[in-house]
Amino acid sequence: MPSVVSGFNVLPIQYTKQSTHYLYVRAHVPSKKAGSSQTLPPNRTLFLVNVPPDASERELIIFFRSCGTVERVIFDMDETNEPGNDIESDEEDEEQEEAPMDVEQDHPRKKRKVGKDTTKAPTVTPLPSNSLRRLRKTGRSAHLIFLDEVSLPKALSSGSKPRPWPKLQDADSAPSGLAHYMQLYSALRPPLDVVRAHADSSIDLYEYELAKSRQNSKYKKGEAIVDDDGFTLVTRGGAYGKTLGGGVGVASKEFTATAGRGGGGRMRKQKKESKEKEGFYAFQKAEKQRKELMDLKQRWEEDKVKVEKLKASRRFKPY
Repeated sequence: MPSVVSGFNVLPIQYTKQSTHYLYVRAHVPSKKAGSSQTLPPNRTLFLVNVPPDASERELIIFFRSCGTVERVIFDMDETNEPGNDIESDEEDEEQEEAPMDVEQDHPRKKRKVGKDTTKAPTVTPLPSNSLRRLRKTGRSAHLIFLDEVSLPKALSSGSKPRPWPKLQDADSAPSGLAHYMQLYSALRPPLDVVRAHADSSIDLYEYELAKSRQNSKYKKGEAIVDDDGFTLVTRGGAYGKTLGGGVGVASKEFTATAGRGGGGRMRKQKKESKEKEGFYAFQKAEKQRKELMDLKQRWEEDKVKVEKLKASRRFKPY
């Protein structure tokens, strides 16, 4: 493996005896944007490429501890806000807060007497959360800022011999490797009683907010809402709908049908006589065909008698 690749120094990292990871480092080259040198000092910043996906800030600090004291680590330019921007934003917020105070002094508002709501909103029982390691995509970059300028040349002049990756085994460190996925599996499957408590508390909070919104709503029960044109607002529900607020009742279909018959008694259900299905069985079809044939013969004989009577009633008899 060459020691320099496209201007980057190759720094091998040994995870285990069988696996070796290669880290590419070089001095940070500042951009032409104003203020970039304040965020990333050029003489104290080390640019890292192909950072391990499970690497944490603490592990990188321990790994480069032999070169010097590390001030901070920035992964993929996560922190790009300059200190000056925070100060300006704070000053703008102060000006915006001072402006309403002047308006209130010129036009003091009248205080309204509002009844205090003594009921407290229910709190949601949180699910158990475990401190898991953040996994990033492979091949990502990072910026490592040293406390002094002497540490940067030491980091660049590191030998080509693989250096062991620090393994944190204290209680505060997040697990890595297979232990990370085992802890993630258990974190995604909390106990059922905890899930039930979380769901019940969430439903209680939703019902509380829903009841509170109904109290503040302009649609109150017993008062019909009329629009600007004088029509009563009606919503979906019931047979023909219902008015908003419940001020006007709407007749149902059963009431209309009962009033139309002129009687207010109970509607009696008429029992329908059960009829046997015709032509369901084979013998029924045969009997039906036989009956039709007999009726046809009978009508044929009747027609013959009628024809003979017509012949006999003729006045002209040629033979």
